[in-house]
Amino acid sequence: MDGAADSRTSVVVIGAGPAGLTVANVLRAAGVDCLVLEAESREFVERRPRAGFVEEWAVRALGRHGLAGRILERAETQGEFEFRFDGGRHSVRTARLSGRRHFVYPQPELVTDLLAAYADRAGGVVRFGVRDVRLHGLDGPEAAVSYRDPDTGRRHRIACDHIVGADGARGVSRAAIPEGRVRVTRHDHGVAWLAVLAEAPPSADGVVFGIHPRGFGAHMARSADVTRYYLEVPAGDRAADWPDERVWTELRARLAAGGARPLREGPLTEKTVLAMHDYVVEPMAYGRLHLAGDAAHLVAPIAAKGMNLAINDALLLAAALIADHRGDGRPLAGYSAAALRRVWQYLEFSQWLSQVLHGASSGDRFRAGTATARLRRLLGSEAAAKAFAGLYLGEDADL
Repeated sequence: MDGAADSRTSVVVIGAGPAGLTVANVLRAAGVDCLVLEAESREFVERRPRAGFVEEWAVRALGRHGLAGRILERAETQGEFEFRFDGGRHSVRTARLSGRRHFVYPQPELVTDLLAAYADRAGGVVRFGVRDVRLHGLDGPEAAVSYRDPDTGRRHRIACDHIVGADGARGVSRAAIPEGRVRVTRHDHGVAWLAVLAEAPPSADGVVFGIHPRGFGAHMARSADVTRYYLEVPAGDRAADWPDERVWTELRARLAAGGARPLREGPLTEKTVLAMHDYVVEPMAYGRLHLAGDAAHLVAPIAAKGMNLAINDALLLAAALIADHRGDGRPLAGYSAAALRRVWQYLEFSQWLSQVLHGASSGDRFRAGTATARLRRLLGSEAAAKAFAGLYLGEDADL
């Protein structure tokens, strides 16, 4: 490659999100050379708004690698949530049922922690703002990644044993796989959610799911002064279609219930319409490229599973890469199958919960009736509630 400044490392990680940075941290601690490439700036990835729930198994797993200190020190935990429908309030005490809790810890905070551990404390290299990233030799004896330096315009080429593609749904990693070498399975839930961030204190102690004929609504505390809300909206709607007063009117209607506190309203600082769809890439690897996080699968944020899947992928992949570096290639060959077990379990649970949350507003009497039956079984049966709590917190994902 003309003008290339060639270098070599064991693993090139593309993407400085939770998956990529977890892999990089674990590899560096094990003495495996790696390099992280990120298209955005450090400031951008540390502020990019994303998910906020981490399951307890994931926190404990990160903790075993010394990566959960600030989560354990700072994050609030939640052990129950509330369904509201037909004017009533119905609590599900997941902590009592499962012995586990959710940690409330937004993704930007985790990314900040992981970057500090890898780059600032361990001296790992991250190259931010890289342009025109290309992958080479994926099915050959040695892979390589090339990119253009954003300051000099110079093209660099890095030879490596393996590439971790953790650059999301629209990144270059998955696009580098030749057509027909992986299968992508997609599912559309047929609805969209408007996600809003309110500069207002929470109006309930935890998560509230409102099930209403006009559409699903949700309340999720983020901090003492900020609350996340979701509204089901027609597919194709834009954020501009939802002025503040319309948002609050719908939230008041969909989250109403006897004995509930009135919503504490405030300015809406963020509005984003999210299409509720899923996809899975099988296998999650091609040659020397191994996908992780949203590059490999997308789970709609119905059950807050996305960041947890990214962490699971990263821990499995890092362990497999370390074993390969030491001469045992079997875990790396089995990485995709191992990761997909949890992916499909979470997708099934997300679909089940989607049917419960969206049945009343579907306009389909059969869907509405079966959704209500599922919900009443969950609330009326200790065995059903325990099974739900385990799935909600990911405890039986390897079944």
